[in-house]
Amino acid sequence: MLRVEHLTKTYRGGKRAVDDLSLEVRAGDIFGFIGHNGAGKTTAIRSIVGVLSFDRGEIYIDGRSLKEDPIGCKERLAYIPDNPDLYGNLTGIKYLNFIGDIFRVPADLRRARIERYAGIFDLTGDLGSLISSYSHGMKQKLAIIAALLHDPRLLVLDEPFVGLDPKAAFDVKEIMREMCQRGCAIFFSTHVLETAEKLCNRIGIIKQGKLVACGTMEEVRGNDSLEDVFMELIEHA
Repeated sequence: MLRVEHLTKTYRGGKRAVDDLSLEVRAGDIFGFIGHNGAGKTTAIRSIVGVLSFDRGEIYIDGRSLKEDPIGCKERLAYIPDNPDLYGNLTGIKYLNFIGDIFRVPADLRRARIERYAGIFDLTGDLGSLISSYSHGMKQKLAIIAALLHDPRLLVLDEPFVGLDPKAAFDVKEIMREMCQRGCAIFFSTHVLETAEKLCNRIGIIKQGKLVACGTMEEVRGNDSLEDVFMELIEHA
């Protein structure tokens, strides 16, 4: 579903944020991408979803090259950043219809999905209000609903649980599991190791732009806790 081959991204000034990164996320995977602040997680994610250009390497989404077919790739994925930048002068429902128009979601499917997900996230009564009046958590919920409207094959999230209340975080995890049961794939970054340990079947740990561990949870963790393995790799890898 997602294949990254030798991804390299260097910023002006010579800082190499991502250094020869290769990984694969298969259908049915919930893949946790873990690293400390400044490790290169967000740069890698923004490159994967086509927000940032990159210097070297290849990215494939559902078998399509991001370089050769960026629109086809973006049709098959959804991206939820850690701090969604939404249009504050639109109401929630107008924003969702705007996203639905972009992805050409049929009206009946659009209504059904908005009704379902707005109900799950307790946002139905707020869809007529301006987004500028929303709290951070409400904006996060709206961004999640918008991402799910076109039923993406790959869902990419950057710190998805920040700002969500416990119920909403639980609902997001259930939706992630449901999507993977249908053959989709999830790729997300998180600082919450306990969440990754419980939710993910595969993980990658990045340090200073380099992947220092990658595999199934059992392969990476062994007989230790994920926290112990992470600290060992960050301090000594």
